[in-house]
Amino acid sequence: MLNKLWLIFAQAVTVLLALLFTLAVLRPEWLPTRLGPAGLAGRTALTSGGGTGPALNQPIVSYASAAQRAIPAVVNIHTTRAGRLPPGHPMNDPAMRRFFGEALPERQQANSLGSGVIVAREGYVLTSHHVIESADEIQVLMADGTRASARLVGSDPDTDLAVLRIDRRDLPVIEFGDSEAVRVGDVVLAIGNPFGVGQTVTMGIVSALGRSQLGINTFENFIQTDAAINPGNSGGALVDAQGRLIGINTAIFSSRGSGAGSLGIGFATPASTARQVLEQILRDGAVTRGYIGVEPQDLTPELIEAFRLPRRSGAIIASVLRNSPADRAGVRPGDILVSVEGQAVANTTVMLNTIAQLSPGSRVSFRFVREGKELDLTITVGKRPKPAGR
Repeated sequence: MLNKLWLIFAQAVTVLLALLFTLAVLRPEWLPTRLGPAGLAGRTALTSGGGTGPALNQPIVSYASAAQRAIPAVVNIHTTRAGRLPPGHPMNDPAMRRFFGEALPERQQANSLGSGVIVAREGYVLTSHHVIESADEIQVLMADGTRASARLVGSDPDTDLAVLRIDRRDLPVIEFGDSEAVRVGDVVLAIGNPFGVGQTVTMGIVSALGRSQLGINTFENFIQTDAAINPGNSGGALVDAQGRLIGINTAIFSSRGSGAGSLGIGFATPASTARQVLEQILRDGAVTRGYIGVEPQDLTPELIEAFRLPRRSGAIIASVLRNSPADRAGVRPGDILVSVEGQAVANTTVMLNTIAQLSPGSRVSFRFVREGKELDLTITVGKRPKPAGR
C-alpha cells in the first residue's frame, strides 16, 4: 500500500514539473517571477549569440524617452560681442591707422557659447543672463539644425536668468515639472552644449537642495547635481526622469578656474524660480523686488559668543544705507531681524528672499531684537535697484 502511494506521488510530481517546464518555455509570463525562466535557469538566459546574459524578465533601464521628450526644446546659443582693442594694442597707433587705412579694425569680436530652453510656442527661450550679457548679436541653433536670430526680452542678473525671443512659431516646448517636489537621490538629465561640441545629454542624481551662500547670484536656492555640466551647458535644461524641466543649469564648481571641466558638482536654478522670473519679464519687462537697504550677516557661533547675543537664528544688520527705507524706519546696525510679517527669518538667505517678494510701496511689520528686547518696526518697502553696472 505504501509503495503504491509513493508511486502515485512520484508520478504527480513528474507531471507537475513537466507542466512547469512547458509553461516556462512557451508561456513564461503566466508564471510568478520566482518560477519564471530566470528562476528555473539560475537567473540566466540564452542570448542571440549563444552565451548567457541578463534574465529575460529583468527590465532594461533607459532614459531615452525622457531625453527624446526634452531634447527638441533645448537650443544652442551663440553670441557675438564687439569690444574695443585693448589699450597699448599696436593697431591703436595713429601711424598704423594712417598706413592701413580702413582695413584696420577698431573693434574685435568676442564669441561665446551657451544653451537655452524653449518655454513657449511663441518663440520665448529661457537662458542664463551671463550667456547673453553685453551681446550685440544672438543666434539660436535649434535641435533640428535650423538657426534663427534672437532678441533680448529682459533679464534678471540677481538670479542669472534671461528671456529671449525668436521670430518663429509652433516650436517644440518643454514641459515644466514641479521643482518643489524634487528629492535628493532623484535621477536627472542635463541637456546642453558643453564646450560647443553640440547637444549633449548627461545623467546623474540630485545631490542636494537649497544650496545658497555660494557667491554665484544674489538670490540663491540651487539644485545641486552630479550630472556632468561643463562650460557651454549654462542656460540648458535640467530635467527629471520623465523629461520635465526642473531647473536651468547655471554654474559648476571647479578649483581650476571657470574653463575647467566638470568635477561632479553642478548647480541649477529651480524651475519654480525660473517660471516666476519668466512671467514677470513677459508681463512687466523686468523683475521687481522689495528692498529695505540693509547689509545683513548670518549669526555665526563666533558672533553669538563675542557679542553675547540672545538668539541663535535670525540675520544681524551689519550696516544700514543712509536714507534707505530701513534707515527712515529707525533700523540700526546690530539689530537682529527675526521675522517679517510674522514669518520667521532663520538666516540671511531667508531674509533676502522674503524681502524680495514684498511689493514696493507696501508697509510691512518687521520684528527685531535690540539689546535683548524685541522691537517691532513698520517699514515702507522700496524697489530693489539694479545691480551696479548692469
